[in-house]
Amino acid sequence: MNIKKFLIFSGLLIGVFLLIAVTTFFVVDELKGGAVGSGQTKIDLLIESGDTPGKIVETLSTHGMIKSSKYFLYLVRFTRSAGKIKQGLYEINDGMDSRKILQVITEGKVKLVNFTIPEGYNNRQIGDLLVSKKIIPRRQDFLLAASKPELLREFNIPSTSAEGYLFPETYSIPINYPVDKIVRMMIKRFYVRIAKIEKAKNLSPSELHKFVILGSVVEREAKRNEERPLMAGVFNNRLKRDMPLESCATIQYLFDKPHSRIFEKDLKIVSPYNTYLNKGFPPGPISNPGFPALEAAFYPKETEYLFFLLKGDGYHYFAKSLKEHLEAKKKYIDVLYD
Repeated sequence: MNIKKFLIFSGLLIGVFLLIAVTTFFVVDELKGGAVGSGQTKIDLLIESGDTPGKIVETLSTHGMIKSSKYFLYLVRFTRSAGKIKQGLYEINDGMDSRKILQVITEGKVKLVNFTIPEGYNNRQIGDLLVSKKIIPRRQDFLLAASKPELLREFNIPSTSAEGYLFPETYSIPINYPVDKIVRMMIKRFYVRIAKIEKAKNLSPSELHKFVILGSVVEREAKRNEERPLMAGVFNNRLKRDMPLESCATIQYLFDKPHSRIFEKDLKIVSPYNTYLNKGFPPGPISNPGFPALEAAFYPKETEYLFFLLKGDGYHYFAKSLKEHLEAKKKYIDVLYD
């Protein structure tokens, strides 16, 4: 009986000690490792290769993000997290306790930057956009990354660059993300999206390339989605009749940045991309088309139209003959410059 009472007493005593220990731990954890503020103050914590826990703690302490440097280092040792801390840029706020901060930097929850590539941007424009977002330092870095022969071979792109295969969409990437990986990510997104088009399946790279070129031209010419299949039909009709495409969008591609207006002298610029001087498709895509333009290239509308021009309301006028086209030009375009 005495032994039974002793065991019960011992169990109660151990339970009390454990309760006191746990309570003490949480009290100390709150006092030494609790949040400093309410989350209003934020810093960007950059952890680079070779940074020690001590250096990271020093940065956190200097910016007032932790209550105790010693306690944070204790957490690092206690959880054996020193070798798990990942480099990158992290957004830390003073509403995070020490455990939360440690979780963020060991799980690699780096700060992300978002950017949106508009449909129809060419590679030069994408490069400029990434520079403006401070994602890359120079446009040329992007152009070089999108033109690497090994990249083009890997993705079976029969061209000198990935122009046309960089899918226009919104992307989220970590700060300091390598430009090569940005390009690869965009190409992969292209193939994911193009796989949703039934007619795009089982095509050879050269066959797919022709549709991408057509889609890129339609993308730069069209203003409204409902007109894209009709435009693709017009271009196909001209190709069948051995007529030059005469696309102003291919002329715009010759300029470093798009011009507000195309002049007669521009139509005489000697270039394989000038579809006024050369019949057939241009040598490669002139933009990175979105899904509606790509879909229109694969599913053009059957039509007798051979011409179109942009009206003042944003819609295009489609014509079956040159005579009708010239009359529409007088009505909708020439009057603007009289």
